[in-house]
Amino acid sequence: MKRLLAVAAVLFLAACTSPAPKPAPTPLPTTSPAPTGVTPFGAHWDWNRYDAFQPYLRKLAGSATYHELTWCDIEKQQGQRDWAAVDQVATRTRDLGITLHLKIRVGVCWATGGTAQYTRGQANKTESAMPRDLAVYKGFVDAVVRRYQPYGVREYAIENEVNAPSYWAGSSADYTKLVETAAEAIRAADPKALVVDSGISSVAYGMGIADRLLKAGQQDQAKQAYQRYFQRRIGTRGQKIPADATAAMSVAENVRSLDFLAATEALLDRKVVNVRQVHFYEHWTAVPDLMGYLAAENPAGTPIEAWEVGQFWRTPTDDDDARAGEMVKAVTQLAAAGVREVIWLPLAYNPNNRQGSEVRYGLLDPNGTERVAGRMMAELATAAQGAVAQPVSDKGLRGVAFRRGGESTLVVWSDGAPVTVPGGSGVSGAEVGKPPSTGDLKVTATPVLLRAAKDPAAILASARSN
Repeated sequence: MKRLLAVAAVLFLAACTSPAPKPAPTPLPTTSPAPTGVTPFGAHWDWNRYDAFQPYLRKLAGSATYHELTWCDIEKQQGQRDWAAVDQVATRTRDLGITLHLKIRVGVCWATGGTAQYTRGQANKTESAMPRDLAVYKGFVDAVVRRYQPYGVREYAIENEVNAPSYWAGSSADYTKLVETAAEAIRAADPKALVVDSGISSVAYGMGIADRLLKAGQQDQAKQAYQRYFQRRIGTRGQKIPADATAAMSVAENVRSLDFLAATEALLDRKVVNVRQVHFYEHWTAVPDLMGYLAAENPAGTPIEAWEVGQFWRTPTDDDDARAGEMVKAVTQLAAAGVREVIWLPLAYNPNNRQGSEVRYGLLDPNGTERVAGRMMAELATAAQGAVAQPVSDKGLRGVAFRRGGESTLVVWSDGAPVTVPGGSGVSGAEVGKPPSTGDLKVTATPVLLRAAKDPAAILASARSN
């Protein structure tokens, strides 16, 4: 029988992406059994709509999410801190059975001097600037950690997408100094806490993938990877994402992104940062390119968590089944490759957003009603609870297998001709989000979920191409 399961995520990805320029790429972390009740699949939501979302969020118990807090919002006047809003978030998240991570941002105010150059969204968020007094900043970070450690918070990201000027006004050297200061405060306040990088943007990772291949002299591979990654982005930001990968490397915004990506990786290499935070909003076929980059560039043993995963699509199809299927393919590939948390954003889009359309796809309707994608994500969360994730790549099928005790759940699809998986012998299956059947199942490009009290290889032993 051909190999069904790769023993590590890197082996699965090697067949799907360009060869690594480095002689010996660093292996990605091997997926280990998740603690009982823990699942990698979660979501990020708008707390203003918590009441509408709460019934669904309880289906994601055991997952993780994050909340962004800003020093300048909490302490609008020096010495007067208002924690009420974050306290409510921490309390409600804990009550849902969901683990909370915090992003600590500075903002622009008395602590930084100057005035904001950017404002975003209905909350009028601004960029962050370098604090005038790092000792005072360190004291604020210390207070955050000591306050939220009792709520179960153990991971703290420093800022958000600092490669974008609308999020970070300083240089990469400034950011490095900020992280070093925050990391010292975090570890002093809670020795068990983990420091997380800002989460370099999805677009910046695409530039990093292409730049790495170009520098290795792999021009054709760079072009192909760039086109896969940006197939829904080219032309959406004027000339910032041109059609040509080589030309993209000289665009000022992309030069900045590569600079901040390198600064982040230096912090990871020096162990100032414990966890790598990935953001990914691209087509699911680009996941192997992303993971190939991370396999080569991530320090050995450093966990990878995807705090922001979504679906950027400026002119999307109205086919909910198709968009939901793409969601499943993206998140399961990440889990199969060893990413230990995959947080979908947004849980439900805001119909009053400035773009006026659903550019980033939600699992729920704005009022909290479950979509096909929501049902699928809930099924994935249940299947993965306390399980070991392994990539599946054989018999014309691709996907992930979740093993828990003597039971296995596979989420697979066909990249080519349909594949028939015979029913019976304890094997049940159905398209993800639909009722199961014990009859034969024809697997096409639409993801299906297979369950049985047996090893993953045994489930597909009799699978055959049509």
